[in-house]
Amino acid sequence: MTDLAAADRTTSTTITSESGNLELELERYRKELTGYCYRMLGSAFEAEDAVQETMVRAWRSFDRFEGRSSVRSWLHSIATNVCLDMLGGSQRRARPMDLAAPKSAEGPLGNALPEATWIQPMPDSSIMPESNDPAELAMERETIRLAFVAALQHLPPRQRAVLILREVLRWKATEVAELLDTSVVSVNSALQRARSTLGDSDLTSSDALQPEDDEQRELLARYVDAFERYDIDSLTSILHEDATLSMPPYSLWLRGHTDISGWLLGSGIGCRGSRLVPTEANGSPAFGQYRPSASGHGHDPWALQVIEVSNGKIVGINSFLDTASLFPLFGLPTRLEA
Repeated sequence: MTDLAAADRTTSTTITSESGNLELELERYRKELTGYCYRMLGSAFEAEDAVQETMVRAWRSFDRFEGRSSVRSWLHSIATNVCLDMLGGSQRRARPMDLAAPKSAEGPLGNALPEATWIQPMPDSSIMPESNDPAELAMERETIRLAFVAALQHLPPRQRAVLILREVLRWKATEVAELLDTSVVSVNSALQRARSTLGDSDLTSSDALQPEDDEQRELLARYVDAFERYDIDSLTSILHEDATLSMPPYSLWLRGHTDISGWLLGSGIGCRGSRLVPTEANGSPAFGQYRPSASGHGHDPWALQVIEVSNGKIVGINSFLDTASLFPLFGLPTRLEA
């Protein structure tokens, strides 16, 4: 965020009122705002809506922007208000692991729950900064992991905003206090409470996507090979003994080799013959999964898999089944031909 940090140090703006210049200036911050709103809301689509509303409000009120803060600070102030409005009275989004204990492979799938129940995956391309700084990219990936975004949802909205602004975006307490129209003491108190809540949560550890890491690339290649051949023994050999499998919008989730392999060879047997197309989501490796088409020709979308990796093993397979919404968001093909 080097260029954005430089912009944030600017206390006045030289933007003209010409519509083209204003639009370009606002667009500079779209990715950072999308990441901020996604962490606040836990939904890729709500985050996009929040950013769009932020841009509309900024456009309409720019004639009243007097340059007493940077454009970046001003936009985050608008985005915060938009998110707080959207979060008013809403149920927090969650992962299946937050709602119930793990089930056995023989358990019923149950009913699909509403979209608003779930933390949604987010394409890295929508929020990752264009940076060559490995440390910056690692921090960004760490703070958009599914587990981290889910943990954020346990915080009251204003605490959530404080923690993201202070710990993720590295704002000063004075800047956050000004944005939220409160005191530095209140900001520091909210941050302390937020840290305590996160510390008490079961925040699972996983490694961020490391495209240049040979060991991680080999692990993912083995996963694709085993899954596409549907060699369950080879697949479980690269799973951690406590690995999980979840399938939003269903609350059922499984833990451990026995139940995961039992599911894949039982209720999930339709995944045999699948093809995987790589993508990136939530700072993690991900794949579009296509199952053999009922027509006998080609493969149809089935799930967006977000893979969690830790210490050379796969610790989580998160299969999001809402392909009608998610595949276009990730730019994945509508189907794979034979």
